[in-house]
Amino acid sequence: MQSSGEETFGAPPAKYRGAVERVCDQASRLLEQLLAYAFVGAVLLNFANVVDRYVFARSIIGADEIEVLVMVGTTFLGAAVVTWRNGHLRMDVLARALPGPVRTTLKLAKIAIFVAFVGTAFVESVIYAQRMFILGVTSDTARLPMWIAHGAVAIGLGLMTLAVVLRSVGARFRRDGGARAMTIEELHVDDRSRS
Repeated sequence: MQSSGEETFGAPPAKYRGAVERVCDQASRLLEQLLAYAFVGAVLLNFANVVDRYVFARSIIGADEIEVLVMVGTTFLGAAVVTWRNGHLRMDVLARALPGPVRTTLKLAKIAIFVAFVGTAFVESVIYAQRMFILGVTSDTARLPMWIAHGAVAIGLGLMTLAVVLRSVGARFRRDGGARAMTIEELHVDDRSRS
């Protein structure tokens, strides 16, 4: 066991670990606020479109497309915020009943599977968004560049993968100079205790 003053091999110094978490916390709060404004904008656009349609018998061209694209972006970018805060729903009744080493193995497998699948979806989304950009594809009515919406999906998936990796690496070196990895539940408890 190392003394509390020593750094674990491969771990960033404690001052940088805290700085990375603070930057990610601030970035997630900023992203959450931007998404809230985008959502409010979509709701106001919807309201204006309803008034325009039923009061003036006309419609705002492309309003529905804009609303859908905002919702897609909000969903995937918002999922990154939820992932960073470790706020996803989980069914862990059976997992909690398992012995410690089996639980740890299961948690590591969940992290590996998440990174593999979401990381792969991220790569494919980046490729698709690039194709949309190169081809100059736009939405049918509003004529918005489709690479923006597909790029938001890619960014959301990339941020989700990054959040899981940063949380996992940060958990590995957080306690006792990195003597053991924190569990997903401990990450969740730590997140709530900081709020």
